[in-house]
Amino acid sequence: MPQSLSPRLRAVVDALPLSPGLRVLEIGGAPGSAARAVAQRVAPGGYVLVVDRSGVGVQQTLHNGASEVRAGLLGARCSAIEEFMLEPAQDPFDLAFACRVGALDGRYPELFDTALERIRAALRPGGRLFVDTGTPLREVPLGQRDA
Repeated sequence: MPQSLSPRLRAVVDALPLSPGLRVLEIGGAPGSAARAVAQRVAPGGYVLVVDRSGVGVQQTLHNGASEVRAGLLGARCSAIEEFMLEPAQDPFDLAFACRVGALDGRYPELFDTALERIRAALRPGGRLFVDTGTPLREVPLGQRDA
């Protein structure tokens, strides 16, 4: 696991139901510390895509995770989650998680429904969403707003 992982992010990564081969969407994950740790846990055959609204953050993620990018385990895209869409022919994800993302943690409640709709569209049927509003995570039901 990356040495730069804080105790809080370590707890988040440890709480995720990860296994080799999973496709994981990390929302707001720049500069990529948690994504790199998740990539190690979904290898072989897995993949982590970091979606972050900061172009600088996306570049930091790609730089910090260069070895994971080269191995085909990690990628990053610049997008706000409320605007995110899968690329044409891109496979959906098995699970998504977010730490300190205002559209999902209550700071910007007006963005919640749109963000949830975009996440739902990016996940395979039965996909799961986890947000750091629990101890350390809470699963957010994809069919309704409140747990």
